[in-house]
Amino acid sequence: MKTYLLALLPMLALVACQSEKNMKDQPQTLSPSTASMAIDSLKALYGEGEVFRITRGVEQAAAFWQPVTDGNDSAFLAFCREYYVPEGPGLELLHQRLSGNFEVLWGSFNKISLKLQEPVQLEVGDILPVDRVFAGYAAGAHLNDDLFANKVAFITLLNFPFYTLEEKKVRAAEWTRCDWAFARMGEVFTSRVPAALLQEYSRVNTAADAYISEYNIYMHNLRKGDGAPLFPEGLRLITHWGLRDELKANYADPDGLEKQRMIYQVMLDIIRQQIPGECINNPEVVWDPYTCKVLSHGKWTGVPGEGDVRYRHLLEQFRALKAMDKYNPLYPDYIKRKFDQGMEIPQVEVEALFTELVSHPVVRECGRIISQRLGRPLEPFDIWYDGFKARSGVAESRLDAITRARYPHRDAFQQALPDILRRMGFNPADATRLSAQIQVDPSRGAGHAWGAEMRTEKARLRTRIGPDGMDYKGYNIAIHEFGHTVEQTISLHEVDYYLLNGVPNTSFTEALAFVFQKQDLAMLGMEDKDPLKEQLSALDHLWSNYEIMGVSLVDMKLWQWLYAQEDEVRPAQLREEVVRIATEVWNAYYAPVFGVRDSPILAVYSHMIDYPLYLSAYPIGELIQFQIEHHLRQHTFAPEVLRMYRLGRLSPAQWMKEAVGGELSILPLVNAAESAVAAVGKP
Repeated sequence: MKTYLLALLPMLALVACQSEKNMKDQPQTLSPSTASMAIDSLKALYGEGEVFRITRGVEQAAAFWQPVTDGNDSAFLAFCREYYVPEGPGLELLHQRLSGNFEVLWGSFNKISLKLQEPVQLEVGDILPVDRVFAGYAAGAHLNDDLFANKVAFITLLNFPFYTLEEKKVRAAEWTRCDWAFARMGEVFTSRVPAALLQEYSRVNTAADAYISEYNIYMHNLRKGDGAPLFPEGLRLITHWGLRDELKANYADPDGLEKQRMIYQVMLDIIRQQIPGECINNPEVVWDPYTCKVLSHGKWTGVPGEGDVRYRHLLEQFRALKAMDKYNPLYPDYIKRKFDQGMEIPQVEVEALFTELVSHPVVRECGRIISQRLGRPLEPFDIWYDGFKARSGVAESRLDAITRARYPHRDAFQQALPDILRRMGFNPADATRLSAQIQVDPSRGAGHAWGAEMRTEKARLRTRIGPDGMDYKGYNIAIHEFGHTVEQTISLHEVDYYLLNGVPNTSFTEALAFVFQKQDLAMLGMEDKDPLKEQLSALDHLWSNYEIMGVSLVDMKLWQWLYAQEDEVRPAQLREEVVRIATEVWNAYYAPVFGVRDSPILAVYSHMIDYPLYLSAYPIGELIQFQIEHHLRQHTFAPEVLRMYRLGRLSPAQWMKEAVGGELSILPLVNAAESAVAAVGKP
């Protein structure tokens, strides 16, 4: 253990971060002997039993200590002697005090951000120019700087060791809940990013999110030449989620194929940035997605596209995140921060897992079954085939009528939350307690969940609610987001240590959201009585994973390409590269199943633009969902959900072991799909 950090120390020192005051200067570090002197001094005071914590803690603090702002060598030695706390009640009290104060700080800044972003995220009236400025402001951007300046960060670094993924894997079997909480405390300060860079990232991320949230297509304006409109008046769909869900809904429509082909063409125009700028979020302009011309005074006229705005936002996200690299010595690029740090699964392992599934022979068999059920060869948009679900045989108009009548406004859905939980199997007390911590908001975007970070606040469930009530798409998303907010509530309010609040990574909250979403029709009283429903569910899981894993492979390969570029990348160049990568992934893993080459459709996902490298959370979440659902078939649903999500933020492997008694794998899904093919898909 000691060797690891001693070897790391020179590298850490070289990249130790400057405060904003001396950002442009070469960082100054402690003399090489200072850390050794501090270690020897503390050993003499506390004995050999404290060697590991002393050594690692001193080296961690020394790696980030900047003499020009934090004090000279003597000041560092004095700091270590004053603030090192040996194991025992004193260390437990320090952990408790730090945890309580971090909850106040993080929770309060989260509350501020939530409030400042309301005008751009919620349907609460017109967006003023000043609203975007406030939404892009990160009130907590200076917090990290401040906690280094007042030495709270150094006290934490000195007393709570950081553990690598491999170390956590080795130690997991022997660690107590307290050990895990202490280990998470050791991860609070792994970087010293200047506040200006955090503020800049908040600005560009908010701009990208606003771009996506306001990217709507008015479907009644679409024409194929001089043909009649295919979609009803007033149908406004957000990209990509709304377009995708409308495409799915049309599998239940006998005349839906032409609509699906038109939606697919709109998606291609989005990817290639060929949609006329004046057609985006505009209910007045009639246009042809096949030619990208608009109808003006009875004539079809070519007009400019939006000008690679989509890819400019992605580039700005990349540049803002890359600027933080040198201030993250343990995770020196965003790919590592997203996977090794955030997901706690290395990117190479995630890519290998996805590649294994998308190239598995059972996928081709599933594609054959879908083609048979459709009565035609597969087309690229059939990556969203929705015919294995019970709702696939129900017209969306009927579902819309049901959900609009039941949920005519936000308050109706808010009031229904306890009943939905009771119908899922939660007892009345649990249903009431959990629902009381969740607030429903009307979203401008497709919908999302925003968890609280202190126990005095509520989780926010956002979904689209139209003036005539909640349509089925909004309801389906709302049930998904309800799963997120239930997880956020359990894993914040019902864990034993604040530093263990949450889940191992976002895939685990996606898993519960998927479990909830799958019950959306049951919550409407529409039970699936198909004797093959379990087999169909397995095929649905397989096909859904097949789709989103390909999207995630595109996302990961794109970020690898971005980091490999030495010269400045232009938006148009990025667009061309996105199309190339998406086409390459399609031809490798999808063309053999679909019989169609050169489609870039895997690049349409909006999260590529506003949530960088988030997409891999979805397929991992679906794999976890499948294993959770298999486990829940043998246990009572609600008590098990409470038990599992009270585990909090263990490592992914340890969480899976304690929650479902297994490890993350594609094999349970593949095995179930192979059995389903045999039962459902006889040629």
